[in-house]
Amino acid sequence: MANTFQKALKAGVSTSLVDIYSAGNKTVVIGLTLSNTSGSSITASVQFKPTSGDAPYLVKNIPIPTGSSVEIMGGNKIVMDATDKLEAISSAATSLDTIVSYMEIT
Repeated sequence: MANTFQKALKAGVSTSLVDIYSAGNKTVVIGLTLSNTSGSSITASVQFKPTSGDAPYLVKNIPIPTGSSVEIMGGNKIVMDATDKLEAISSAATSLDTIVSYMEIT
């Protein structure tokens, strides 16, 4: 099996849940950065959506000041199966950019 480091970028996340990463293979998420691109403070949430079962939040309504970013993984890792997703939402329209860093196992 080969391990490949990858990234998934999503700009302009808004006030509806949107996919920021969909696993195509077994994946280990090693980093997740949320950046506020708006002119005011926002809150943001990221939810783990497995193919079936519970859909826990990685972070819910975390405040992000204007022009700031937050790294929510803090050295933790998340194992995802093929078809699992990460979704994000912001409290303000087109105000959140996300970067997901992961290792894909093929």
